[in-house]
Amino acid sequence: MQRLSILKFLNNKYLAFCLAGIFLVLSILLGISIGTVSVPILTIIKIISAKVFGLISLDKIDPMYSSIVLNIRLPRVILSGLVGASLAIAGAAFQGLLRNPLADPYTLGVSSGASVGAVLTLFFQLSIPFVGSFTLPLLSILFSFLTIFLVLTFASKIERSMRVETIILTGIIFSSFLGAIISLMIALTGDELRQIIGWLLGSVSMRGWEYIKIILPFFIIGSGLLIFNAKELNAMSFGEERAQHLGVNVQKRKLIILTAGSILTGAAVAVSGTIGFVGLVIPHLSRLLWGPDHRHLLPLSIITGSGFLILADLISRTIISPTELPIGVITALIGAPVFALILLQRKRMERSG
Repeated sequence: MQRLSILKFLNNKYLAFCLAGIFLVLSILLGISIGTVSVPILTIIKIISAKVFGLISLDKIDPMYSSIVLNIRLPRVILSGLVGASLAIAGAAFQGLLRNPLADPYTLGVSSGASVGAVLTLFFQLSIPFVGSFTLPLLSILFSFLTIFLVLTFASKIERSMRVETIILTGIIFSSFLGAIISLMIALTGDELRQIIGWLLGSVSMRGWEYIKIILPFFIIGSGLLIFNAKELNAMSFGEERAQHLGVNVQKRKLIILTAGSILTGAAVAVSGTIGFVGLVIPHLSRLLWGPDHRHLLPLSIITGSGFLILADLISRTIISPTELPIGVITALIGAPVFALILLQRKRMERSG
């Protein structure tokens, strides 16, 4: 009886959100506190309270701490949190839609497509009239959507049944091809695009509040669309035929989910570059811990993905300080072994089944 009550407690969704929330808050405080100059956590709380709620005056706080927190670390932490949340919820949606834990924006080639759009925008200094700074995320989103469309079209030509394995392999092929195009552009243009190499490896360094304004509306739209379709994702995770029997308009919902995932991925890549494995690791671990119900999985992926990338960014800028590693290197070092473990686990399940 006691064991059942413990299991029930662990499976409690309120507990899941509490633990995820605590993890995110701790990640934010550590991300702001730790650096070349350490900022006491109590001082951070005072600065944020003064700025947001006006409870105390900023004049009573050391101006050096205020400047570090408000102008450097807080925008960096918020941006990395939004990027991590975007990639994690997009990965959770792709995994649910394709019924495979190996699906994520990186393996499906969506991140690479968004990178091509971003690199073209930066290199040719493209600007859409009346859009201004939003040209970069809009073109990244457009290219990410075109990539997922081409991946699905190509996969259907190879195999009409469009098995998930075929889609993922096609995504990896497209990702490699698009990566080669980017490398070719960098090689041909020399110094002009060399600075973009660091951006392509993933970074939220020196981005500032302007980049938060760029990603925030797309994050709200994309995550809102996915959470609104959480029940439909639950139905489609059991197969398209069963979802149709349950009254789900599969084609319409699939298009909405793929569009929302492309919006989130394109916007994230536009502000931070290509950061792999976040959309693979976080949804998979969240599903293992708290179950596959997308009504809970999607928001939990947002919270844990945000905290994860904040910590990854913290590691990237402190592990060999004062030199800063690209954040994509840290996520790859963590994500690649997890990717391999998932593959091994799936093979063992296939053999035992």
